[in-house]
Amino acid sequence: MHPSAPAATPTLQHAGLLLRNGQFAQARSVLEELVRRQPALLQAHWMLGGACLEGGDPAAAEHAFRAVLALDPRWVPARVALGELLARSGRSDEAERELRRAHADDPRFPRAALSLAQLLLAGERAAEALSITVSALTGGAGDAELLGAHGYALQKLERHDEAIAALQRAAQLAPQSARAEHDLALALHQARRNEAAMTAAQRALAKGSDLPETWGLLGRALAALGRYDEAEAAFREAVARRGDFAEAQQDLAQLLWLRHGDLAVATTALDATLATDPAQPRLLAIKAALHVGTGDVPGGHALFARAAALPGAGADELLGAAMTALPADRPAALAYARRAEALAPAAASVHASLCDILVACGELDDAEPRIKALQLHYPHDQHLRALQATIWRLRGDPRYGALYDYARMVRGYVLDAPPGWADRASYLRDLAVALRRRHTTYGHPPDQSLRGGSQTLENLAHADDPVIRAFFHAIDRPIREHMAWLGAGDDPLRARNSGAYRLSGSWSVQLRPRGFHVDHFHTDGWLSSACYIELPDAVQGDDHAGWIKFGQPGLALEPPLPAEHFVKPEPGLLVLFPSYMWHGTVPFSGTQTRLTIAFDVVPA
Repeated sequence: MHPSAPAATPTLQHAGLLLRNGQFAQARSVLEELVRRQPALLQAHWMLGGACLEGGDPAAAEHAFRAVLALDPRWVPARVALGELLARSGRSDEAERELRRAHADDPRFPRAALSLAQLLLAGERAAEALSITVSALTGGAGDAELLGAHGYALQKLERHDEAIAALQRAAQLAPQSARAEHDLALALHQARRNEAAMTAAQRALAKGSDLPETWGLLGRALAALGRYDEAEAAFREAVARRGDFAEAQQDLAQLLWLRHGDLAVATTALDATLATDPAQPRLLAIKAALHVGTGDVPGGHALFARAAALPGAGADELLGAAMTALPADRPAALAYARRAEALAPAAASVHASLCDILVACGELDDAEPRIKALQLHYPHDQHLRALQATIWRLRGDPRYGALYDYARMVRGYVLDAPPGWADRASYLRDLAVALRRRHTTYGHPPDQSLRGGSQTLENLAHADDPVIRAFFHAIDRPIREHMAWLGAGDDPLRARNSGAYRLSGSWSVQLRPRGFHVDHFHTDGWLSSACYIELPDAVQGDDHAGWIKFGQPGLALEPPLPAEHFVKPEPGLLVLFPSYMWHGTVPFSGTQTRLTIAFDVVPA
């Protein structure tokens, strides 16, 4: 306005027009004058809060929203806006108080329930978030975003079918929403329904999403389907859109390693990004993990150490440096781990990894109470159970024998021929052919236990091949017999025996000569398995070559603890054992491969 022109009377209509036009600074000036003249004008404070927020002044926005609530404490939109602002500012406790009050004041207001649920989900409180979304949806709030949060809470609780149903409804309520399709694709992928996940991701892209996250999700679904050329192209699209997108860089590097078994080829895209911006701790850590997973622990440690020294290094980078320092420098490993704990004191995964390092370094008095504290919150975590067992064994505690009671917990069952096959041998021959068609990669997955072989990426339980589907019919009897054999009890294994089960992932491994599995456990299982489909002649000897072994911890202990129990493989033999038991494979020689299927079982 020209200085000599008469001043216009500030009005809400004028301010609203300025806000709609994106003229936030001008709107703020008009509204500040208006509230100075009319401090009881609630709508002016409300609009001022919006202008300040859009103009990048959250402190002024907070002041304006609090002024609204001082005039009308039950104006729910203002309380929600204040709660969201506090959440973005990292003031989670204050945000939760405001959002809970907003939701209590108007349970039918979808935004209050949505924002509160999102806050709880960000704090890993999925069960509480679900109770909020269930209440709001039962009350009649049919908002697509609220259904999305409801679906995400169900995902976090591994209630995958319910999550997918909720997210499908959300996509129907918002038929033009690329985000709704993306969220549905993510849920489908996590449920290992990758054909449907691929289609949903493609719909998200068709509806206008060009996010690297959507391209990356499409790539993961395609990779799980064995469509590696298309998966690689999708990962490259994701990386092209954001070079520091760590998840896509990791997915691309791992896929290239699987396809070529060449570390230089695998890290091409990573190296190109790091050449222009070397101060990327997450990308350095991804490259470091590839080195470690492919056998180059010293090279991996050098990269982790570089990442840990950067200003933006997080707990993951510090823990990577700690784990790779263990073989050569235990004090340095402990120092890295304690820095990680200081950086992320509330992260359970950091505490569990610190316990790994403490046990490896012999700091059992420090590790054990930490493990017990974590078990109060995660009573079924098999990692913690494996660590506790290791401490008991190191101390000679008799409780170890009860937890690792091989005679009463590990058992083999010979599969029956499923319907349609005359005998077991003919079925195993057909199954071997069907599985080998899926072993189309060369390198082993660097983040898995096997070394010197290949592993299928899809969940075999969802395969459409009738030969593979028949396998899941064949294993039902042994699983049920095993649960009946275990019986009831108050130990950590039998206490969860409900007599019913579901599978949690299934895959096939083909080991080449000199291949093996490093000693490991299965964090999210209850019972784990190894089923032998086709075996090399080398396993027939008495030197345990190619046999499954139990009890040797996969930690850098000094001196190491040896394996205590071995099971000789036979074609068609299914071995079932507790998921918390350390287990691995003895390498074998010769020229033949070793073909297996594995899966995890959890109580239903």
